[in-house]
Amino acid sequence: MGNTFRTLVVLNPKAGAAFGPRRRTALEAAIRRAVRDVEFVETAGPGDATRRVREALRAGAEQVVSVGGDGTHHEVVNGFFEEDGRPVREGAVLAPLPGGTGGDFRKTLGYGRNPLELVALLGDRATRPCDVGHLSYIDHEGRPAARWFLNIASFGLGGLVDDLVNRSSKKLGGFISFAAATVRAMARFRPQIVRLQLNDRAEVVRTISVVACANGRWFGGGMQIAPDAALDDGLFDVVTLPGQTLADYLLRGHRVYAGTHVTMPGVTVERARRVVAEPFDPDEPVLLDVDGEAPGRLPATFELRTGLLRLKA
Repeated sequence: MGNTFRTLVVLNPKAGAAFGPRRRTALEAAIRRAVRDVEFVETAGPGDATRRVREALRAGAEQVVSVGGDGTHHEVVNGFFEEDGRPVREGAVLAPLPGGTGGDFRKTLGYGRNPLELVALLGDRATRPCDVGHLSYIDHEGRPAARWFLNIASFGLGGLVDDLVNRSSKKLGGFISFAAATVRAMARFRPQIVRLQLNDRAEVVRTISVVACANGRWFGGGMQIAPDAALDDGLFDVVTLPGQTLADYLLRGHRVYAGTHVTMPGVTVERARRVVAEPFDPDEPVLLDVDGEAPGRLPATFELRTGLLRLKA
């Protein structure tokens, strides 16, 4: 018989082209066996998961199961916090189950693609701490905005890639969708100049193709951008890729997937709890990529917060 956590299960019906009705029925049945007090909701559109999670936690839910890809988990984790940044419910637990296109966060957790293999975790009390990133930025309408992120927030090329991926069909799966979009983005992308300040160190000016503030290790449909990042060490791995041409990417891009790019000339890996970034030219938009979403642009402040989230993993 299942355990008695009050559990909300958030399902994204659009996540992962292969997540069909039969697998969905089997997953629901398995979750009902693992946890007794459970409610299932389907997301209806952008922002819906955040709202539903916030309401459930206010009403006494203790555990939220997020079934989907990185975008779904991103929306769900934002529901763990009030608009003013306070946790909605102290000690609430997030259980991310795979079911989407990119699936980068699940790789840091060491998960496969099948959520059924992980359902047994839901009835167990064991959790682990997980750091959460907080991002203040400018949205596409030019207004100040803020959001939380679990995995990686970057700027430069990644924002353009996200835009192309999210406007195209993902039927070929995450790896091919992101790889094709990366090649298309590289063809039109020009290296950008940004000002960066890490913690309280002196500001630096760099020409970049990507800067990633990494809590997790993978992004972009399988690129191991930060091979040494850890979810509970209290620091971002800040990885800077210098300006690259499309030819550079095609010749050496495989190294980012393998995680061996960090030894290449011009690539830097630094650790920081706080990163402030702005475009060198205020009129040049430097786009953001946040857990696979493209919410806006620099200037932005990235801060890693510890002790705010428990993960069922």
